[in-house]
Amino acid sequence: MKSVPTALVAALLLTACATGAPTHPPMVAAPAAPAPAPTAPAADDNLNAVTWAQHASEHDFLYLQTYRDAEEKLLKAMKDPSWDALPKDDRAAHPSLKGLKPAVVLDVDETVLDNSPYQARLIRSGTEFNEADWAAWCKEGIARPLPGAVEFTTFAADHGIAVIYISNRAKDLDDATLANLRSAGFPVSGKEAFLGLGTFVDGCEQAGSEKGCRRQLVAKNYRVLMQFGDQIGDFANVYGNTTDGRAKAMAPYTAWIGERWFVLPNPTYGAWEAAMFDNDYTLPREQRRQKKIDALKTN
Repeated sequence: MKSVPTALVAALLLTACATGAPTHPPMVAAPAAPAPAPTAPAADDNLNAVTWAQHASEHDFLYLQTYRDAEEKLLKAMKDPSWDALPKDDRAAHPSLKGLKPAVVLDVDETVLDNSPYQARLIRSGTEFNEADWAAWCKEGIARPLPGAVEFTTFAADHGIAVIYISNRAKDLDDATLANLRSAGFPVSGKEAFLGLGTFVDGCEQAGSEKGCRRQLVAKNYRVLMQFGDQIGDFANVYGNTTDGRAKAMAPYTAWIGERWFVLPNPTYGAWEAAMFDNDYTLPREQRRQKKIDALKTN
């Protein structure tokens, strides 16, 4: 057999590869999977409100302004024997002011004590208010005084004016709340100076968390010079918690605002919010939120 030159064999193999081998598209690397987005707390309607309460100088200035204004007017009110800051329904059973000792009545939460750290915990955890966590917070006893509140109440006590706190904290939180008030520097004459939610008032049936019965109890012994609160219910009974019902409850007393009644800002929670969704806390959060959006005014 005649041998074939090696160079010729190589040339034939190259030709076969060039003409007969199947062709394939070039290999392209698959795109990398996107990195998972970092997790973050869900949007919370209360975030701006709590941040404002904790960090805005305007918040503190509003409290200072309110309590300083009240202090300037307090002694003048005490000298006027006809001056009384209780609404007529609460004064009706004890109409005479003669011989009654002077007093000021204050709500506790967001009026004299700052609970914004509790609200901040709810935001961070993505949860909502619940009684167990709230009670645990109250028992910690670390709520700080709101600006101007200690100075005002101390001024009142130093001038022989009783300082009475009416709170909707549950009755079993009385001792913890009294301890917190004292540690924060507030004057507390004794347990009788604090009327919690479970306070029994003979002859008066309390409706829910309304404070009317407790104000009537105060009316027996005191001429109330001023009231302080962050909710309308801190001043008068609201028999229908709707926007119209709330306005109706306050209508007879608008002249008292800044004179006998001193209203403090609380954008974080309150009956004003529940009025937007018919006071129905059984609704899912998103439904409640949508009802508030629907209630917004754009003109």
